[in-house]
Amino acid sequence: MGKFENEAKMLLSAIGGKENIKAVTHCATRMRFVLNDNSKANVKEIEKISAVKGTFTNAGQFQVIIGNDVPIFYNDFTAVSGVEGVSKEAAKSAAKSNQNVFQRVMTMLAEIFTPIIPAIIVGGLILGFRNLIDSVPWGFLDGKTVVEVSKFWAGVDGFLWLPGEAIFHFLPVGITWSVSRKMGTTQILGIVLGICLVSPQLLNAYAVATTPASEIAKNWVWDFGFFTVNKIGYQAQVIPALLAGLSLAYLEIFWRKRIPEVVSMIFVPFLSLVPAIVLAHTVLGPLGWTIGKGISFVVLAGLTGPVKWLFGAIFGALYAPLVITGLHHMSNAIDTQLIADTATRTTGLWPMIALSNIAQGSAVFAYYLINRKNEREAEISLPAAISAYLGVTEPALFGVNLKYIYPFVAGMIGSSAAGLLCTTMNVQANAIGVGGLPGFMAINVKYMGQFFICMAVAIAVPMALTVFFRKSNIMTKTEDDIIADRLADESFVSSAVTVPTITPSSVAESGATLALVSPLTGEAKALSEAVDPVFAQGVMGQGVLIQPTEGELVSPVDAQVSVLFPTKHAIGLLSADGAEILMHIGMDTVNLEGKGFTAHVRQGDHVKAGDKLISFDIEAIKEAGYPTETPVIVTNQDAYDVAIEGTLPRQIKRSQALMIARKN
Repeated sequence: MGKFENEAKMLLSAIGGKENIKAVTHCATRMRFVLNDNSKANVKEIEKISAVKGTFTNAGQFQVIIGNDVPIFYNDFTAVSGVEGVSKEAAKSAAKSNQNVFQRVMTMLAEIFTPIIPAIIVGGLILGFRNLIDSVPWGFLDGKTVVEVSKFWAGVDGFLWLPGEAIFHFLPVGITWSVSRKMGTTQILGIVLGICLVSPQLLNAYAVATTPASEIAKNWVWDFGFFTVNKIGYQAQVIPALLAGLSLAYLEIFWRKRIPEVVSMIFVPFLSLVPAIVLAHTVLGPLGWTIGKGISFVVLAGLTGPVKWLFGAIFGALYAPLVITGLHHMSNAIDTQLIADTATRTTGLWPMIALSNIAQGSAVFAYYLINRKNEREAEISLPAAISAYLGVTEPALFGVNLKYIYPFVAGMIGSSAAGLLCTTMNVQANAIGVGGLPGFMAINVKYMGQFFICMAVAIAVPMALTVFFRKSNIMTKTEDDIIADRLADESFVSSAVTVPTITPSSVAESGATLALVSPLTGEAKALSEAVDPVFAQGVMGQGVLIQPTEGELVSPVDAQVSVLFPTKHAIGLLSADGAEILMHIGMDTVNLEGKGFTAHVRQGDHVKAGDKLISFDIEAIKEAGYPTETPVIVTNQDAYDVAIEGTLPRQIKRSQALMIARKN
């Protein structure tokens, strides 16, 4: 009889029986189920099971927290249920069937844009810096820009155009590549398709709005005799590239299933790529431009109409979504025309664009302040906020706001309020091109004070709403699901691994104490600061969080190795008198599949305090983008109370006194 056979039977019954289980797997601390009907899972009954420490649902998976005995529990569960375990990816695939259409679309978009976020962040910072030196006239330079008075900075500005153009003008190449990568199709075909959308042989998307139709018809068409196709580029466009990439991927998938493998290398690429290019230039691209022209007409009418205050509120709210589609470039032509046609040579549209940049930047900055202790999120959100404040919002939109929804909505509301004030007070700009916080430099001096009021609204409202939404759990489900899915240690297949049952050699009397020394050198912090909420909230047990500065983990106590995970990122110990200790090196480090980890012990080995357990490469973990913080916890908290030695936070070395476990 297995150690958890009775509990496994109880869980099977409470979860709705074998027929309700679509897939099951486990991670370092949790059972992870994909259920046919989540409503059949009786959470109250499940949480009454002695081995269960809690439950939660995310991304279509029903998770049952077990602790470091989860491999034993998993084996007992599969034995009594007759359900075969699956891999993490198989479980995620099965879980998608529990998501609605909107969730699936958002998940797919996130998976497509995540790989290109680093490039977008770099490009945003570059273009933001270029805005400061080549577009802002400075008073101490007699109204000239830095580039106009400095040969050196003029050279820097020209040089930085190279990576700036590569990242944003050729963004469709990255998108079509990422779509191919996500769909599991041929990535080089995705790259070629993207190049066909931005080729120098095409009229640049930025020039389309200012190029006469007669010139396009004469010089920028493919003439097939009885019909022509416009040779229009899609630089910086998102939707045409996304649709083209998806059409290529689905065409390749279609032909793979129907063309014999012996000739597939010849025919599948040809029959996929060429039709996708044709679709992009005949249907998908023109459709995007048609939408853009319609939006331009509405914008111009709104700016000059009797209810311009209402237009300001609507445009302020919708400009960020236009940036996502790439259709915002059409506004440049309207701004240019307004400056040319009005007696004051000003435009009322550009101030609202600058305010939208500020509002989205403020939302992502608030997100950064909320998550500044999360190294991974901070590395993305802070540069994105800086980029948005400098006038380039793509990193903020794609990297944070759109991904988590509630900062995006907060930014839209703040931008809407600022836009309403801006049009009501008739704020005008002398030029275009200076966005974000430096945007005030382009504002007509007559309206400078009014614009500063609008700026204050664009900063304060999104920040306040972002914090409010997060604290009130409004529109935060997407973030909660993503965080829970990322922070729940990634699962792995262990159904083929037989985990021996290890029992303590003696039972400690009530009041007995066990001294634990530090297994790491680094900074010891309160466990509540852990990134993973399951550890931070003490669900798994009580203990300490250590940020290691050296990659060597030693035993904190004389014990037996009860659990050693195949990926070597986590290890469990059982002391002679029954204390269960779990040490989890980093977060999400299971994704490294053991790379950078070397185990010096095997499951079942007896160790002394200070003996080497695992060596790990801190830099490799950081370069892979994972936190290195390591919880050291006593998991059987029903049997032991934990008292921390000394104050936290503090620097600590291996084998120094860390905490005392006292038997209840």
